[in-house]
Amino acid sequence: MSAITPIVMPKWGLSMSEGRVMAWLVEDGADIEVGLPILDVETDKIANAVEAPDPGLLRRRLAVEGEVYPVKALLGVMADASVSEAEIDEYIASYVLPAAEDEGADAGPQYLWAEVQGFKLRYARRGAETGTPVLFLHGFGGDLDNWLFNLDALGEAHPVLALDLPGHGQSSPRLPGTGLAALAGVVAAFLAQLDLGPVHVVGHSMGGAIAAQLALDHPAAVRSLSLMAPAGFGPEINVGYTGGFARASSKRELKPLLEQLFQDPGLVSRQMIDDVLKYKRLDGIEDLLVALNEGLFPGGTQAALPGRALAGKPLLVVWGADDRIVPAAHAAHVPAGATVEIFPATGHMVMMEKANEVNRLIRQHVGG
Repeated sequence: MSAITPIVMPKWGLSMSEGRVMAWLVEDGADIEVGLPILDVETDKIANAVEAPDPGLLRRRLAVEGEVYPVKALLGVMADASVSEAEIDEYIASYVLPAAEDEGADAGPQYLWAEVQGFKLRYARRGAETGTPVLFLHGFGGDLDNWLFNLDALGEAHPVLALDLPGHGQSSPRLPGTGLAALAGVVAAFLAQLDLGPVHVVGHSMGGAIAAQLALDHPAAVRSLSLMAPAGFGPEINVGYTGGFARASSKRELKPLLEQLFQDPGLVSRQMIDDVLKYKRLDGIEDLLVALNEGLFPGGTQAALPGRALAGKPLLVVWGADDRIVPAAHAAHVPAGATVEIFPATGHMVMMEKANEVNRLIRQHVGG
């Protein structure tokens, strides 16, 4: 049988088990290029476009718009024009969900825990068994699920870890301090406890500034930095967002704030709002975030700019041109020699909005 390429329901994040096909973006017979958005899928976390990982001719769309399909379900088929309709029929009829393979890959727990400096830290560990690990650090008010489009893509060649920082996600709801050095110190202790050796660090927003501080304070722990819309390069910061997020206590207050994170506000799902609100309602979280906001951004500006001191460290910086939280103009302060990429029509959550492109850039940067 000639080569046939399946289009399947992707797995975005550790907890995703199914997705709803919202719309096909291409017609049968379309020539598909790598990275072309093929269809829109909505999960309980976020809506996003499935982009083609391979080129080909779209021969048949199978998924019905509005229907829910499990991860790895066959949604469509690409094949060269020389492949007959009968061969495609045979391929579709014989397609079996690779459940056994998935069960083996997910045999371990989805989340792990580490006791570090008195903090109980939640983290995820996925990917390859060998190679230099890649550590992901989320931003202000976020958690490790912010990397749901990135972990598996980097895990093809590297061990990958994503951490809930202190006071965030399901880690201990308290802080080691409200400055970058204190937070970076906990990350360094986490890396030392797991005996990971030097790691590639990927940080978003506040997590980018923490990654930069980590590289300055603990240079032997960091092999390279990949920073997404990072704080720590310029004084301006949207404290209307950070302060508003810290104090928001209802869906009505949260929704317009979360919409500022994306160039397309339609990416903010009801489930995303519910998940954030559940975190915001934990005892002590509002006071914690207010204190962190005031510590990192006193007087409405960034208190520390560690990114400007990263000369000599392998550095990738990625921004969305339409970032409404940390201005993309701060890219002008990135040290010479770094790789800088600014995506048009993209907001603050660049690693979600341009996941395929970002993943390619990070893979190139870390050498895998």
